Amino acid sequence: MSETIKIHNVVASCSADSKIPLSRLAMELEGTEYEPEQFPGLVLRLQNPKAAALIFNTGKIVCTGTKSPEQAKEAVGNIVKKINSLGINLSEITDLKIQNIVASANVKAELNLNQIAFQLEGTEYEPEQFPGLVYRLNGPKTVFLLFSSGKVICTGGKSEEEVHESVKKLKENLKGIKAI
Repeated sequence: MSETIKIHNVVASCSADSKIPLSRLAMELEGTEYEPEQFPGLVLRLQNPKAAALIFNTGKIVCTGTKSPEQAKEAVGNIVKKINSLGINLSEITDLKIQNIVASANVKAELNLNQIAFQLEGTEYEPEQFPGLVYRLNGPKTVFLLFSSGKVICTGGKSEEEVHESVKKLKENLKGIKAI
């Protein structure tokens, strides 16, 4: 059975080998927001690939908004090129890590969230507060939002493989309690 899993957001982080002068970036680069009294980082918005980055003067960069790990790496590369184009030499980027992937899928069945809440360990369900059920998997360590429509959101994956493995395990667990 082939899964239709759609990635909505990838968050990646990395470190540059030197400090980054944020005030200069804010003055010389388009698409930046920098208000150090409010927040210590500079926001840089990219159009291709569409992404936003938080850049800190320590050299730490957090990139969000891309639709794949490859796009996240491309976005970080483009950020480094933009900074280097100002004569600020960021020659080495280290520790490029995918921190989080947010994806959606559909188990193609109506879900009885009350039944799932009673029969599966690791769930939280308060329909008066929120219409979805929260389900935490231990391996891979991901968190799902399940909706009665059968739509699910997976967050916490560190790779596309981990997301696919998590959705597969979710479906196995739901079949195990005859919820699907």
